[in-house]
Amino acid sequence: MLVLGIETSCDETGVALVADGRLVRSNVLADQQTLHARYGGVVPEVASRAHVDLLHPAVEQACALGGARLSDVDAVAVTVGPGLAGSLLVGVAAAKAYALALDRPLVGVNHLVAHVYANVLDHGDLPLPAVVFVVSGGHTSLLAMDSQGAFRGLGQTIDDAAGEAYDKVARVLGLGYPGGPVIDRLAREGDPAAVRFPRALLEDGTDDFSFSGLKTAVLRHVRETGPGANVADVAASFQEAVVDVQISKVIGVAKREGLDTILLGGGVAANSRLRDRLAAEAESLGLRLLVPSPALCTDNGAMVASAGSVALERGETTPLDVSADPNLHIIPGFGRRGPRRQKRRAR
Repeated sequence: MLVLGIETSCDETGVALVADGRLVRSNVLADQQTLHARYGGVVPEVASRAHVDLLHPAVEQACALGGARLSDVDAVAVTVGPGLAGSLLVGVAAAKAYALALDRPLVGVNHLVAHVYANVLDHGDLPLPAVVFVVSGGHTSLLAMDSQGAFRGLGQTIDDAAGEAYDKVARVLGLGYPGGPVIDRLAREGDPAAVRFPRALLEDGTDDFSFSGLKTAVLRHVRETGPGANVADVAASFQEAVVDVQISKVIGVAKREGLDTILLGGGVAANSRLRDRLAAEAESLGLRLLVPSPALCTDNGAMVASAGSVALERGETTPLDVSADPNLHIIPGFGRRGPRRQKRRAR
């Protein structure tokens, strides 16, 4: 079964061909970072217009690299939410057109679920039940996955998502956009114990997260220190505060729920400090940690095709009148904060 996956939830145009849910035949990503860098964040209208220009050439390239014709495709999978409304609409409209023209089934995919199924592309079938931690620019969600597609919501951010906090702190430090990768690199040169930033909700008895206060603490520290602030130390200390809370919550859930597998997904899952420390902690406790390769942590079409393949195996397809849903939740009703962007919108 060959599935064409289309991802346009924010500012990456991702198109991929995936066979049997796990064999990546091609994975094309047209990045828009240079378009948005000047604004310090993603401009929704610019992103959606760029998708219009980039999507069809990306489909052609994915077919060429995958050694296939569009007529070889057995189904079309597309992200229907959550994300930026305009960006989602471009991908959904294109996917409908391809499905209709090819007379193939359409499968609408939740962007967050796709991040989880990125693990299949690197590790094969998911060992379930498992703890699931989806952490990205717009989402920080801690869940239990009892069986294929069956999630239980446990915890989430009550304010900023982790990736959003990275972007905002990078802006405070004058590091540009996007903030996650540059803070990750710079933190390797700094002392994570140089500044004792707050660990919000670390021992509050819930599975929730909060990063807004941490962002404010970094801003206050930089203003008080002035030009004498060691940027590498601040970056390392900020990142350590984020990772401390993430690991405490994830490992705590694994112990409480009696689950021996942890599935990590989302753009922030590419963070080297989170990956290294969580792997070490899991190994010490005899837990199994599955993390996609860094290239599959960021938004991409392959993860959408993989999640779509699993839905098809369950006999699930999507009608052609489906609409994009910017506020789509991974579980109905789980998401008290309402709509979140995949990345911070430019101000």
